[in-house]
Amino acid sequence: MDLIIVESPAKAKTIKNFLGKGYEVIASKGHIRDLPKSRFGIKVDEEGGIKAEYSVAKENAPIVKQIRELAKKAETIYIATDEDREGEAIGWHIAHAIKKDPLELPRIVFHEITKTAINHALESARKIDMNMVNAQQTRRLLDRIVGYKLSPLLASKIQKGLSGGRVQSSSLKIVIDREREIKAFIPVEYWSIDTQFAPNIEATLNTFENNKLNKLSIETKEEAHRITDIVKKESFKVAKIETKQRKSSTPPPFMTSTIQQTASSKLGYSPKKTMMLAQSLYEGVKTPNGVSGVITYMRTDSLNLAAEAVNNAREYISTLYGDKYLPKEPKSYLKKAKGAQEAHEAIRPTMLDFTPAVAKDYLKPDELKLYKLIFERFLACQMEDAIFEQQSISFKSETALYKASGRKLIFDGFYKVMGTDDKDKLLPTLKEGEDIAIEKIKPEQHFTEPPARYSEASLIKKLEAEGIGRPSTYAPTISTLAARTYINIEKKQLVPTEIAFTVTDMLEKHFADIVDSKFTAEMEEILDEIAEKGKDWEKLLLDFYTPFMEKIAEGKEKIVSLKLAKPLGRPCPKCGEELLLRSGRYGNFVACSGFPKCKYTEQIDEDGNPAEKPKDEVSEEKCEKCGAEMVIKNGRNGKFLACSAYPECKNTRSLEHEAKTSETPCPDCGGKIHYKQSRRGAFWGCENYPKCTFISKFEPTTIKCSEKDCKGVLAPRTYRNKEVYECTSCKVRTPAEEIEKK
Repeated sequence: MDLIIVESPAKAKTIKNFLGKGYEVIASKGHIRDLPKSRFGIKVDEEGGIKAEYSVAKENAPIVKQIRELAKKAETIYIATDEDREGEAIGWHIAHAIKKDPLELPRIVFHEITKTAINHALESARKIDMNMVNAQQTRRLLDRIVGYKLSPLLASKIQKGLSGGRVQSSSLKIVIDREREIKAFIPVEYWSIDTQFAPNIEATLNTFENNKLNKLSIETKEEAHRITDIVKKESFKVAKIETKQRKSSTPPPFMTSTIQQTASSKLGYSPKKTMMLAQSLYEGVKTPNGVSGVITYMRTDSLNLAAEAVNNAREYISTLYGDKYLPKEPKSYLKKAKGAQEAHEAIRPTMLDFTPAVAKDYLKPDELKLYKLIFERFLACQMEDAIFEQQSISFKSETALYKASGRKLIFDGFYKVMGTDDKDKLLPTLKEGEDIAIEKIKPEQHFTEPPARYSEASLIKKLEAEGIGRPSTYAPTISTLAARTYINIEKKQLVPTEIAFTVTDMLEKHFADIVDSKFTAEMEEILDEIAEKGKDWEKLLLDFYTPFMEKIAEGKEKIVSLKLAKPLGRPCPKCGEELLLRSGRYGNFVACSGFPKCKYTEQIDEDGNPAEKPKDEVSEEKCEKCGAEMVIKNGRNGKFLACSAYPECKNTRSLEHEAKTSETPCPDCGGKIHYKQSRRGAFWGCENYPKCTFISKFEPTTIKCSEKDCKGVLAPRTYRNKEVYECTSCKVRTPAEEIEKK
């Protein structure tokens, strides 16, 4: 009997299905030997040697015992952990845990869990790569040094429960820097001259009085109206018509970062969820031919594709779509990530006959959506480019030059598989020199907007661009930031908490390297050199360890504590625990000692006394629901009226939008529709709520929806810079010009 040791029970089950009775397959269930949880576990001797004190945790003892017993009976023991640095290190630890020489055990690797791949791996076993093991050891020890020594310092100087880390803290600083940009941002006023030429041609003012204009050129209302008044009086001609063909290049296949970003934007999946689903697809799911892995390894920063897989894709494309969709030569892509590690493949399906149409009968709904993305992206990367006809028309008067652009898809190429949301924007047939009239012209005021907060997807893109972390670290890093309450995820945006600012401020001042993106990226490059060239890993650790520990010692002495937790001797009115005087980014405040279970706080004045709560201003209005007085309150969305009988009566009404009442009656009951404000934003709602539950984000009209069996009405709105009418019920959108023509 031969023994194969993998990490995952699901992977073990799949591989066992492919092999005969002569093989036993067992899972280590991840790391079975690691640094101890209760102590530092790293020793540095006087001669400058560094030693890691690895041990088997109690919870892993039963699985180690089971592997040892199977190993005694086995003729050959194969290490079959994932083919990356962490997998290599896990295999090395497994060998030590079962008291075997790691270099004597055959190591097998595969990018996909299929019968062919497993048999090929068994035929081409190699030895454990100690350079890869040492690179992973170095990462683990670096992270232990930073985390184990820095986290207690943060806890002692700022707040209990805080942590710092090599990748974690530099990632957090990126989020904090963006928030600082947003807070420091000063909006700049600018104006546009929105112009429409006949028939329905939207054009942009490009030049005025021989001055080339950009987005911010028109700064004031006076200048905007001056230009408008001049342009309205002038005659325009079609000055120039240009038509060119443009190619839209095929996208590369997925790697870890891009699958996480695309799944976030298209499916709304978090990176953590994406990787969990991908892991399931890789390790094995039901297929028509039994349990098998249906995608290749999902932690990769490679864009390579196996020649056999590419040839299969080309045959599939030719058969299904025809040769016009097939490039003369197979397409290859350069690896995008700097220092891309290991010789993996990109993420691709393992069996092209397991199409999404077939897969829908075997995969769970979320698995199917992700698999469909991967399947279509793989085929698309081996298809012809899409071709657009790009048209540009210039309209000229004595003082002004406008430009309009349109495009038409003339060959769909890879869009045949992936589809596209871009609709053709066609311009009418015009001739150079002919007169053209302005239909509409209106100056519009705008203000520049601050940069957007990072989403999980855009932060991963930034981390990849900066060289911070590797494919396996992106999702866990974001999860750690959220778990430590350094960030909140609100409407898919990463919003840093106040404690995150405090921690980052301290680290920038006293541990600049730890939060420096460049330093973290350079460390990743050194880890690559250890894995690929055998660079001296122990020297790297010692060169980092000594100065870092000196900074820790200095910090304990010199960093001024921001931790203030003075007992006040009175109970929390919410839970009964003692109240404490604490300090925060904006001064002192009172908080419950039961935090985070109880989040009660009190504001105090400059003298430390409880701040008086402002009294509610009584309005002249009576509550239309119960007749009690309405009082004026302040909320996150501005001033609003609230019933003084709260909590018996919870009636509220916004004052910020009090004047807005639609002329259109409620389509459901005929009542008045008011513009209201809630925590989720502004909306139009019926005055007869809760008896009538009509609600619309946009002001409705009396125009009925034309969709069959739909009883909704249409509401005008702007969607992707185009004017449309959207149904308040079924949400179908119709171009405004089609509705207005009727």
